[in-house]
Order: sequence, then C-alpha cells, then structure tokens
Amino acid sequence: WVGGFAAASLLGACSVVPVYGNPATSAAQQPPHHFFSVDWWTQLVNPTLLEYAPREFAQPAYDAKGEHVITLTRDGFVRSVAPGGEVAWRFRVGNRFYAGATVEDGLVYVPGTDGVLYALDAKTGEPKWKYAAGEELATTPVLAGDLVLVASQSDTLFAVRRASGELAWLYRRDPPTGFTIHRSSAPTVRGDAAWVGFSDGTLVSLDVTDGSVRWERALAPGGGGQFMDVDTAPALDEAGHVYAASYSGGLYALDAETGDVVWNSVAQGITSVLVHGDVVVATGDDRLDAYLGQSGKLLWSQTLQERAGLEPVLVKGMLLVPAQRSLLFVDPRTGRSRLAWNPGDGISATPRVVGGKLYVLSNNGYLYALRLDGRSG
Repeated sequence: WVGGFAAASLLGACSVVPVYGNPATSAAQQPPHHFFSVDWWTQLVNPTLLEYAPREFAQPAYDAKGEHVITLTRDGFVRSVAPGGEVAWRFRVGNRFYAGATVEDGLVYVPGTDGVLYALDAKTGEPKWKYAAGEELATTPVLAGDLVLVASQSDTLFAVRRASGELAWLYRRDPPTGFTIHRSSAPTVRGDAAWVGFSDGTLVSLDVTDGSVRWERALAPGGGGQFMDVDTAPALDEAGHVYAASYSGGLYALDAETGDVVWNSVAQGITSVLVHGDVVVATGDDRLDAYLGQSGKLLWSQTLQERAGLEPVLVKGMLLVPAQRSLLFVDPRTGRSRLAWNPGDGISATPRVVGGKLYVLSNNGYLYALRLDGRSG
C-alpha cells in the first residue's frame, strides 16, 4: 500500500465514524462482518467498587507452541488463556502492568511494576527465575541473543541473561528535573545494536554485547524544558534509518549507524512510531500522521477526536489504532477512519496479530478473539 500512501497527500480532520459495540450485548450496532467477526470473548478482570475509567495497557502475547494467549491485567495477574477463552493458569504479581509479556522457547518473560522481571514456564506458569531490578519495569521484554532487555520507569535499561536471570549489564540516565510523560521507550534491536529513548530527550544506540554507547543524540534541542521524553520504541527501515520522537521535539529520522539527523518534523505529542516500507506512521496526543520516510514529507494527518492514539498495528490492509475510547480501523492510504469498535470502556492496549486473528484486551478486562475477514481494506 506504499503507492497508495504516496498518492494521498490528504489533510483532514476525522469525520463522523460509526462506533460499534460489544457482541455480548443485544445492541443493534454490531461490527460488520466484512471487517471482522468475534470468535470468542472472556472476562478476565472483575470490576472493583468505585473504579473510574479502568485502563489495560499491556499488549496480549501469544504462545505459538501452546496456542495460548498470555495476558497481563490491571488486577496484577498473568494469565494463559486457551482457545475458546478458558484460563489455563494464572500467576499473581500483585501490581498493575504497564507493558505486555514476551513468549519464546517455552518461557514467558513478564515485566513487573513490582520491580521484578519474571521468567515463567509457559505450560504451567511456574517461575523459572526472577531478577529483582528494584525499579518499576515499564516495557515489553525484548530478546537479543542470550539476553532479555527491559526498561524501567526510572530511565534504566536492564540486560538480563535468559538462561539464569542474572544481570549482564545495565545502562542508566538521570531523569530531567522538569515534568515527564509516564511512559517508557522499549528498545529496538538489530544485530548487535540496540536503540532506546529516555525521558531527558535523548535517543541512544548501545552495543548489545556489553551495553557500551555507540552514539547518543538529543531530540529535544535546547534541553531543560518540559516533556522532552523520547518514549517511542525506535523503528528501523531497510534503508538504514532509525525513527523516534521526542514528545516536545517532534519526529526524527536519523542514520542508524551514526545518529546523524536526516530530517525532523516539529509535530509535538508523538508517543509511538510504526514503519512500513517507505512510510512512517506516528501516533500520539490527538493525532495520527503519515510521513514519507526518505524525506519527512507529510502524506496525511488525522486529528483524533477521542484522545491520544496509542501504538497501532497494520494488518490485512487496515491500520488499527487504540484510541482509549475505542479501536479505530483506519485506511492507511488516506488516514480516514472506517469504523470504531468499543467493546466496553474502550481499548488502550495494542492488539496482538496472529495470522488472520486479532486478540484484543479491552479496558474493562475482557479478552476478545477476532477473525479478520481481509476485505475491509
């Protein structure tokens, strides 16, 4: 769809979009089947008394070997959910989660806001090891060879050995004195290099083998301001560029090897970046933009009327954007929303795509398995 992107230099506000509801209700506003159908759903979290505006931030993970969905929810539980919605096992951490788990080789890596990185047996949920980081862990663990990389809310990147749970190295930056966003950048890894952002407005490239600095670049020129955070997980393209955004300094394209700036867009409030082919999609506070990766040319921009756009996914010709109040189905060629789906209290967590299926954790603690038709684009 890159060609369609390039042909669409459309700027326009979000028009009225039909909002569809929960399949468990008898409401007439059900999502049209040519977009998706709901295979099953299950309630994981019971509402608590006087709970206001519940939020689930952790993207579901998928255990391909066991064909189970791994969820981390605001009640502090890790759950393995079998096809059909039955919970196979649960493990209690006790605190809400800021990010989802990672599953590989029979282990579930869980970033706890209790300051512990857990490695659980994917079949049973039993702990294999624990690493006590001592800081709230805030990003989905990233596997890099024999290491697990995870960042904390306090600007520390930990590299933990997958086999033993022992610390290999860590990289820490001092948080700025001004106000920051309550988010963290997950590292992106390619080969022996990692790229990660920090709340002082800096993007850093590290050597994965020992944590040494390859380069660092300030993305919030001037420094000393408010909300300088680089909270985006850096995104790489095949042309050797890395893309990341400072909340106050805008979106940057840099040379991945040197950190030299290729271009900068001054659009503020960006908190996530997605690269597909020659196109960069940026989401954030009240905005959803698409840029040409080589030049930074704005292809289209949509004002989100719902609140902040969170990390999207691209699947079967549609861009799916969690926007807190609903999941938006956006045409990536034009930026126009085709429909919005709100199964209850909205959606904040990025859906998990597995083949033609989509696993969605709603803010009210329900897990949905959607079957994507593929004719919606």
